[in-house]
Amino acid sequence: MSSTIERLAAVIAERRAHPTPGSYTCKLFAGGPALAARKVGEEAVEAVVAALAEDDRRLIEESADVVYHLLVLLASRGLSWQDVEQELQRRAHQ
Repeated sequence: MSSTIERLAAVIAERRAHPTPGSYTCKLFAGGPALAARKVGEEAVEAVVAALAEDDRRLIEESADVVYHLLVLLASRGLSWQDVEQELQRRAHQ
């Protein structure tokens, strides 16, 4: 069984390979890695604000936004969530 992140990453990869008119993900890809990177930054700031000044629900929502935009950024650079997992595993075994 695949994880929610893996399923989301698969949808993102599908949108990259086969753009869908009007798709937000496709708009991010059209802006290149720079647009996706800016969105990761914006969402990360919003997650920090939520952590400091808002409730848990808002922090969860903003965290989901960070993960989604990070997946788009990775895909825009030809990288995958598996690449991140491999790095985390490498660090866990140091």
